[in-house]
Amino acid sequence: MSINHDQMAKAAGARIMNNHPCLSEAAHGKFARLHLPVAPACNIQCNYCIRRFDCVNETRPGVTSVVLTPLQAIERVRAVMERNSRVNVIGIAGPGDPLANDAAFETMRLVRAEFPEIILCISTNGFLLPGRLQEILACGVESVTVTINALTAGTARRIYSTVSSGGETLRGGAAAEALLQNQWEGLSNAVRAGLAVKVNSILIPGINDGEVPGIALRAGREGAHIMNVMPLIPQAAFRDLKRPSCGMLAEMRGKCGAYMPQMTHCKQCRADAFGLLGEDRDIEMELLNSMIGQDYCDNV
Repeated sequence: MSINHDQMAKAAGARIMNNHPCLSEAAHGKFARLHLPVAPACNIQCNYCIRRFDCVNETRPGVTSVVLTPLQAIERVRAVMERNSRVNVIGIAGPGDPLANDAAFETMRLVRAEFPEIILCISTNGFLLPGRLQEILACGVESVTVTINALTAGTARRIYSTVSSGGETLRGGAAAEALLQNQWEGLSNAVRAGLAVKVNSILIPGINDGEVPGIALRAGREGAHIMNVMPLIPQAAFRDLKRPSCGMLAEMRGKCGAYMPQMTHCKQCRADAFGLLGEDRDIEMELLNSMIGQDYCDNV
């Protein structure tokens, strides 16, 4: 009997989409996720981003109480899995960009070897996605989130101040064009490779609100599975901008929904989030740290 690889890929994709709490609204109240903060380095500087460790009172991307080594991360996974049967997704979402950190790949390999049933996912700005896709697949990663905030270089250069590439720091139009090219190439390649692909877009009023629907249109045509339009958290260079209202966010999701499914239950999680969406049980994580007997503070 011949094997239909397309049907197998679709079946695998449906499993991920139906059981990943970030990809399925039905699953987010049923299944828990664990983020492993093993990726401190980042290759781009977004004008809305502050990466700060040891900040337990904030719930937003880029924040973690500690940075773990791969061996510390797998110890954390073991401790969590012994106590929480609802965790079915383990991801790396920072506090920097996972693809700019070799530790992220080593961590994924360790988790896959010991917990083959777990869904593995990675969140990335997409700049290194074309070049590292085969490594991602080799680690057993099944889901990738790519943050794309612009369609044109003119808008991208207002959002990103620098892009680091091969020891060189790109700025202005060169940085914007290189980033956009790699993001779309990486997204397309990831879809063709059979990964479940989510697109994140930060809604920044007055900056990219005219391009977010176009991102949805293109991403949908490329085969991405779901889109997550998130409100700007005013900080860093964009600290004086206003956060989009709930009405603005709903309107934008409505526009984008004409082109691809929309995620509406995002909680803009920390890089060390644990539990159901909306739960940031990092205090429980620190208790687990002490039980494991690791001195994680050395990594801050």
